[in-house]
Amino acid sequence: MREFRASGGARGQSTSGGSRNGLSRNKVLAGVLAGVLVIAGVGWAVGTNLRSPADEAAARRPPNPSLVTAPVELRKLTSTVTVSGTLTYGSSLPVTLGGPVGGGATGAGAPQRVTKAPEPGPIKEGEVMMQANGRPVFAFRGRLPMYRPLVPGTEGEDVRQLQRALRRLGSRVSVSGVFDQATVTAVEAWYRKRGYRVQEPDLETRRTLQQLRQAVQTAEEARAADRKALEEGLDVKPVKMRHDNARRDVATAEKALREALRQEMTPEQTTQLAGLRRAVRTAEEMVLAAQQALDEARTPPSPSPSAPPVDTRLLELKLANAQQDLDDARQAVADYEQQISTDREKRLEELRKAVRLAKEAEATAEQALRRAKEVSPLRMKLTHSTANLADARSILAEYLKTYGASVPAGEIVFLPTLPARIDQVEVKPGDLIEAKVATVTSSAFAVAGSVEAREAKLLRPNQKATMETLDGTLLPATLTAFGEGARIASDKENSQEDSSVPVLLTPDHNKGLKDLVGSSLTVRISVGSTDGEVLSVPVTAIVTSADGRPRVRVALDGDQTREVEVRTGLTADGNVEITPVPEGAIKEGDRVVVNDA
Repeated sequence: MREFRASGGARGQSTSGGSRNGLSRNKVLAGVLAGVLVIAGVGWAVGTNLRSPADEAAARRPPNPSLVTAPVELRKLTSTVTVSGTLTYGSSLPVTLGGPVGGGATGAGAPQRVTKAPEPGPIKEGEVMMQANGRPVFAFRGRLPMYRPLVPGTEGEDVRQLQRALRRLGSRVSVSGVFDQATVTAVEAWYRKRGYRVQEPDLETRRTLQQLRQAVQTAEEARAADRKALEEGLDVKPVKMRHDNARRDVATAEKALREALRQEMTPEQTTQLAGLRRAVRTAEEMVLAAQQALDEARTPPSPSPSAPPVDTRLLELKLANAQQDLDDARQAVADYEQQISTDREKRLEELRKAVRLAKEAEATAEQALRRAKEVSPLRMKLTHSTANLADARSILAEYLKTYGASVPAGEIVFLPTLPARIDQVEVKPGDLIEAKVATVTSSAFAVAGSVEAREAKLLRPNQKATMETLDGTLLPATLTAFGEGARIASDKENSQEDSSVPVLLTPDHNKGLKDLVGSSLTVRISVGSTDGEVLSVPVTAIVTSADGRPRVRVALDGDQTREVEVRTGLTADGNVEITPVPEGAIKEGDRVVVNDA
């Protein structure tokens, strides 16, 4: 029993050891298999990433060349010129007074002292810009500066400029270019409406006018006395009487001629003609009675076959005689009417001759009177007094041309553009006015920049433009000026000769631009556009053939192409307008070659 257990125990131990050895072999086999798999995976990965030099060269070989094309588009083309500019107010302008304000003690030679200084900010047409010596200085729109006082009778463009300004502000004054009474009245109303009085003549001026009028009156009295003395002279009086008689004879002859022209016939002729016309009517009655008797004889009331025919020869003879009497009466009327016309023409000619003779006699008498007066001793005195009167009247007339309400040269400032802004004030109350009183700028906004000279050739006034702000906002604008007309005041002072051309643009509206003053803007000026949508291709698609004609190559399937002749038009943004020859050879959506590779 012990052996059995011992033997059984030995086998039991041997079995347990075999199991452990089996497990070890399995683990070794699993490890070997895993290693083989890892090595195989690494080998596959390495093998897929390793290429031979020939494979590497083949991979780096360039692709086969192909055509680079672009589509034919149907659109509107717009060509632009780009300007980089700065948003500013309009060009600055120094303001000076064109002369003194007021008249008399405050006029020429008197110091001009500021009593109310200009105030910075906007100013409208017709407003009072400042006061000097208590007098207003108005701002009106105009390009011609105020350079002289406007007095009655003044003529010129400056007067016309003032009249236009008054009309814009509601006055009905005509633009005549003459500072006439109607303009004076309009100016007086303008001053009065704003609490001022227009400049009236001072005491010294009124005293001078009175003296000139007195001089005219004295000269008139002297000439009247000399004329009376000459006409009452015994050597002149008989000749003067003959002259007066000759004048009366002319009046009488002309009156007789006028009456004859109004009168067709004399009373005797009227009576005679009336009698002749009565004879005609009597003869007409006789003809009618003879004709009636003859007609009755030819057609008896109840004809009978056995009645003898009526003898009508006597009645026919009576009718013929009556007709002859009628013709004679009518001829007598015609002859007498002709005689009346002849007699009237003869009478008128005699009266016309009488008028001519009377006028000749009057001219002869007038010449004799003039000669008599010229040789008279009093004639020389009358000549001198007449000349003195003419001189006095001429001096008075010239003085009256400038007499009356006036506008002193310093009371109006003409500015090229209004409304405007007073930018800088150069004086303060109490200062003497010696030079510039303020600087104004336009109240409108403007964009100032420049373009190259070659691009400036494309510009025209009033071309449309688009402004782009820094935040990308697009605003419409208009090209106002370019060249010298576009230089603002500061630019003119610092301008230098270069190849750039100054450009000035005006925004189409001012909303929201105040905060952008001084900032840079990009402006694109439209210098040309097509009338509508046109066929367009990139500029690089245009090729010039040997015959000098432009062509494009239209891409076909399989990198094939066909050439089509075109006429080119507007170029904009790298594209060009084309018209195929023949028409329809190219259409929208076709692709054209822009590069062979």
